[in-house]
Amino acid sequence: MYKLILRPLFFLFDPEKIHHFTFSLIKTTSKIPGFQAVFRHLFVVEDERLHRKVFGLTFKNPVGLAAGFDKNAVLYNELANFGFGFIEIGTVTPKAQAGNPKKRLFRLQADHGIINRMGFNNEGLEAAISQLKKNQGKLIIGGNIGKNTNTAPEDYTKDYLECFNALHPYVDYFVLNVSCPNVGSHAKLNDKDYLEELIGAVQNANKTFAKQKPILLKIAPDLNTNQLDEIIELVATTQLDGVIASNTSTDRTGLKATKAQLYAIGNGGLSGQPIKDKSTQVIKYLAKKSNKAFPIIGVGGIHSAEDALEKMHAGADLVQVYTGFIYEGPSLVKSINKALLKTF
Repeated sequence: MYKLILRPLFFLFDPEKIHHFTFSLIKTTSKIPGFQAVFRHLFVVEDERLHRKVFGLTFKNPVGLAAGFDKNAVLYNELANFGFGFIEIGTVTPKAQAGNPKKRLFRLQADHGIINRMGFNNEGLEAAISQLKKNQGKLIIGGNIGKNTNTAPEDYTKDYLECFNALHPYVDYFVLNVSCPNVGSHAKLNDKDYLEELIGAVQNANKTFAKQKPILLKIAPDLNTNQLDEIIELVATTQLDGVIASNTSTDRTGLKATKAQLYAIGNGGLSGQPIKDKSTQVIKYLAKKSNKAFPIIGVGGIHSAEDALEKMHAGADLVQVYTGFIYEGPSLVKSINKALLKTF
């Protein structure tokens, strides 16, 4: 039904507008008595064999929703009814910010991809906390945190710490987003020495809480092997709990979209099927080179159960979907979990 009727209809409209419309639609239908139970019946797969214990947390299943979809933590309770094992909210910044000018979200339908340059648009830390206080405890929640666009370089760490300390009671794990290509002044965040400083500061803050939360680093898919070796060394040095591989890509190689189309769109991060192989290779390299020294969440181009299994065979402990969820619909999560059960 989704791919036959809803997707063609949705794709007639501006991507960002239809995103907000879809949120309202899910929110509204979920308030109708019995509809949440219908969603759960259609999409949730309950089986203990799907449980995964990763960085000290027990996930109901290994399929999550990546950050960027529910930026402000307004829909995670309702989205839990679509079969996810975990949902990552954010990216959250200390202050609310509008992000980059519109139009900033584009579909590449022939490629089953999306280009975005949203720019960390979100309602800010306090708004996210207000929503997270409504958590019904249906699944694990991750908090993806970043800096405000206008923050001076000397205050980057302060922004991350502000988000980390305030969100700590409300999320189950944290992701340091240092690899988004859509926010200016990120050069410092890609510097290994600074990353050691940032991670060290967040780790020290973590130790001040009675219960420490896992901390992960989200990396770009465009890193070369030398840079990936640095990531492996960084994880070992700082004792990070894991890595998310990967964020969106700035590479435009091999797309079906024409040069004219890409020129009209302009810059931004590419997600979806065009980065599937790139992200899988990053996962495979990290897993093999580190001898599986740390957990990996695999994300990038998962549009089918086969895509998810490929990520796991490459070394991912968990997977996340985003663009695939938009193109394939909520049945994608169920199909992945059903395919996993067949492997036992």
